[in-house]
Amino acid sequence: MKTGVLSDTQIHGLIGQGAITATQPLSDGQVQPASLDLRLAERAFRVRASFLAGRGQTVSDRLAQFTMHEIDLSGGAVLEKGCVYVVPLMERLALPEGMTAAASAKSSTGRLDLLTRIITDDGVEFDRVPEGYDGPLYVEICPRSFSVLVRPGLMLNQIIFRNGKTFLDDAALSALHDATPIVDGPALISDGLGFSVDLEPRSGDLVGYRAKPHTGVIDLARIGHYDPAEFWEEVRTREGRIILDPGAFYILVSREAIAIPPDCAAEMAPYLAMVGEFRVHYAGFFDPGFGWDGAGGAGSRGVLEVRCHEAPFVLEHGQIVGRLVYEHMSERPAALYGQDIKSNYQGQGLKLSKHFRA
Repeated sequence: MKTGVLSDTQIHGLIGQGAITATQPLSDGQVQPASLDLRLAERAFRVRASFLAGRGQTVSDRLAQFTMHEIDLSGGAVLEKGCVYVVPLMERLALPEGMTAAASAKSSTGRLDLLTRIITDDGVEFDRVPEGYDGPLYVEICPRSFSVLVRPGLMLNQIIFRNGKTFLDDAALSALHDATPIVDGPALISDGLGFSVDLEPRSGDLVGYRAKPHTGVIDLARIGHYDPAEFWEEVRTREGRIILDPGAFYILVSREAIAIPPDCAAEMAPYLAMVGEFRVHYAGFFDPGFGWDGAGGAGSRGVLEVRCHEAPFVLEHGQIVGRLVYEHMSERPAALYGQDIKSNYQGQGLKLSKHFRA
């Protein structure tokens, strides 16, 4: 197998080889162009605090130490805002030699300010599965802005599989942009592709949304159901800047339109303290074909999930807020994001999660 991020065809191969197993047969659409969606199992554990298993320990060992009570999800259950839960997943891994895996929240999960992170036995970091890992997967869920109703089979996270060295360095990324533009304008390339925030929309003055502090429960199985005004305040400006409030959660949008060519995937780089008092983007993976129109054009904005930290912070139009790290695929996927599968966010601009009415 060539080095790179595994494609949908190769993920199906891992399933056939028994490297990926599950307590229930896989659902339609669970295998994405370069990732596998992960499903909640039937139980949740309310825990006292977030944790990692640590070397030589299992998540089950830690749950015995930190569980406050167990919750049956089979009939649907509410996970309350501000609490921490651990939920076993239906999927289990037995990674072959040379292969690692990395997980991230799905787009709709991040847009609801749901902090979700994968943990493993012997794990010393979130969302990373080491080479040769053979064991179960769990997800830690901490609703930050809204309480949510969940059921078994719900897919909040996705996982990619990497074989060997996958990341493009700056020289390779520049060459890719020259051959197939990955952004609609000059490419700011430094340890990945830099992107900035759009606070000067072409029409009107709506630049984002801020989560309301006291709302009802969101049933994550309901699509296009909720009135945005019940959960979000509109953020408007004609000055090209806004002030982020400490502890508040915002949905904003990138100034740049981004493209992921079919032979690449991408990951949003982790929050860096030097860009300001905020964290950007909980949901980190971009599948091959995101924003790509078949002729190398850049066509989809990146939605920015922003949480302000300790101090109020002035965010200005065009300010660099993060970077996108590109990876090469091991092979081109059989299906591309937006073209061959039902994709909720292809060609997007400023957009809330799929649970809200347009």
